Amino acid sequence: MLEILAGKGSLPPGWADVVVGVPRELFLPEVIEVQDQLVSRSDSPKRWLAAVYDDLALTTQVNDGRDVPDGAYRLPTSSSSMPSVMLEMLGLLDVEDGHRVLELGSGTGYNAAWLAYRLGSARVTTVDVDPVLVAEAAQNLGSAGFSPRVVRGDGERGWPAGSPFDRVIATYTVAEIPYAWVEQAPTGRIVAPWGGSFFSHSFAVLEIADGEAHGRFSGYPAFMRTRSGRPHRGYLSDFLPHTNDDAPSRSDLSPLAITGDADAQFFIGLEVPDAWHLLVEAEDGSGEATLWLLADDRRSWAAAEYVPGAGEYAIGQYGPRRLWEEVERAYRLWADRGSPPRDRAGLTVTRSGSLIWLDSPDNALTSSRG
Repeated sequence: MLEILAGKGSLPPGWADVVVGVPRELFLPEVIEVQDQLVSRSDSPKRWLAAVYDDLALTTQVNDGRDVPDGAYRLPTSSSSMPSVMLEMLGLLDVEDGHRVLELGSGTGYNAAWLAYRLGSARVTTVDVDPVLVAEAAQNLGSAGFSPRVVRGDGERGWPAGSPFDRVIATYTVAEIPYAWVEQAPTGRIVAPWGGSFFSHSFAVLEIADGEAHGRFSGYPAFMRTRSGRPHRGYLSDFLPHTNDDAPSRSDLSPLAITGDADAQFFIGLEVPDAWHLLVEAEDGSGEATLWLLADDRRSWAAAEYVPGAGEYAIGQYGPRRLWEEVERAYRLWADRGSPPRDRAGLTVTRSGSLIWLDSPDNALTSSRG
């Protein structure tokens, strides 16, 4: 694993010894999911170990641990993240000797073990809402010789009993940074995967001072959503009632202009945070595709039909919302602003709420009350 990570340039200073010193296999169950395939340690030990010590995300729980009937949708709800992504996040966290760290989302305990190896177990607290994951993380950490505080709790509330902390890190995606995290690291730093349904591939990196947190966005992580208010996910058909009752229209905006530009998706997501998109490409080699826009509440959807070389695109919309019109309007608003890249956007979190801004907090894009 160390050679793989070094070859990718994914080893921040100070973490090589940690990677070597914490055996990942101690933090994984007998059966793991690797790229949508189940791998058993007892049946395929070499393949299991090869996956464990590769730079792969390994799913360890689906559907919150409930039984999954044949044919049912499998929603990943816990995993051992890609080590390179873990290191990217820990590099952003910028821990130093003596720091006290609060981790939200214990998972297997592997990330907490890295922190404990680096800082000492007494300086690490990890919180998870799932009692099964809490028990497993604590057992895994103990087996590896670490003893950070492992507690069951709502990560949105942090862990006030252990504050103040110097660093707060979340291992799941949040749409809002809870002010509790700001309060519990009053002179520290927060690193968390951030975003809504339309675009959730950002790290928010915030510095805290004087009761406020300010920062910007970086990276392109893919983490699971917080379980607090998590929207339904399932098969495409679960989101498509009345497929013959859509309202037709046309647009000169190419669906691929949306799906092909992460900066556009980020800014669209600020305006349309509660819908997601899925591009389904034709399998006949024609280059045609359908961009589906799907509301989290499953009451509205839209479809944009892409045909190579077309000047206009057929649109269908259904439900109380006109999702294509919302997304197109948000795209054109971004274009009218000069198509700014995501790194010009920032986030401020105060007791009264959150503010997304462009270039400076004086130029607000969106806000929400705390």
